[in-house]
Amino acid sequence: MDKTNPIRLKLVFCGTPQFAVPTLEALLAAGHEIPLVVTQPDRPVGRKQVLTAPPVKQTALAHGLAVTQPEKIKSNSDFRARLEAIAPDAIVVVAYGRIIPPWMLAVPRLGCINLHGSLLPKYRGAAPIQWAVAMGETVTGNTTMLLEEGLDTGPILLQQETPIRSEQTAIDLFEELSMQGARLVVKTLAGLANGSIIPVPQDHSQATLARILDREDGRMDFAARTATELWNRWRGFQPWPGAFTTFHEKKLIVTKLQPVSDLKSDQPGEILVQNGRFFVGCAAQTTLELVEVQPEGRNRMTAAEFLRGAATPSGGRLG
Repeated sequence: MDKTNPIRLKLVFCGTPQFAVPTLEALLAAGHEIPLVVTQPDRPVGRKQVLTAPPVKQTALAHGLAVTQPEKIKSNSDFRARLEAIAPDAIVVVAYGRIIPPWMLAVPRLGCINLHGSLLPKYRGAAPIQWAVAMGETVTGNTTMLLEEGLDTGPILLQQETPIRSEQTAIDLFEELSMQGARLVVKTLAGLANGSIIPVPQDHSQATLARILDREDGRMDFAARTATELWNRWRGFQPWPGAFTTFHEKKLIVTKLQPVSDLKSDQPGEILVQNGRFFVGCAAQTTLELVEVQPEGRNRMTAAEFLRGAATPSGGRLG
């Protein structure tokens, strides 16, 4: 057993996507007992809609853990009875995707411990990692907190900062924060168990919301946003909704792009073609280079390939 965590706790683990998997594995490695893993039901995935178990379920079964996948939990009397019979010391919640009801918050003696991928109270909500990148933040991190009935409003237990590098996308940051967060959860449980961690209320006046993403978040607004703002949004909105615009009234997905500093444009949305490179004007006389694109109904291609086949003279428009 890990010497930094000598107390073996009985835990119920609630989580669904890959982001939660490192925490589950870290808790097992630390020697904690996990009599039950709670995850969302299997869902259809991909174009063929193949019914697929969530990553947490796959990991739990690989470790021989009991798994339950309730469709609803708020008024699920069987699920409630099962948790109360287990009488866990703590319930650990990582990207479970369900609101934890009041009755469940009251079950464990140490509370329901949540790992959240931001430095709360900033970026409360469903998409904290995506919005931190999209908003051009240079630092983010993880927070462990005690869950309460509000949305990510509970007292903070521990926090850990990490820089956001300029080339990082949300995909990169998800992986990094999931690994760091796993260690933070183990440390948090040890501190709660030995009484060394004192919960600290959040400063609600500093809260920001990281709402769930929708498809329109990926639409590129060249008139309202600078090249750097559009680039940050592209980095943050990976893998979905990405970045897209229209060309000749057809969708044009932008799969790789970068701001340029040595070319200015007075016309947002105006296409500039120079030496086989594809530029577009943005707000505040800034310019974005589209490096790789995917026209509607076609495969990805370099900007040069697109320009050869698209009759795209300078002065044309996107959007």
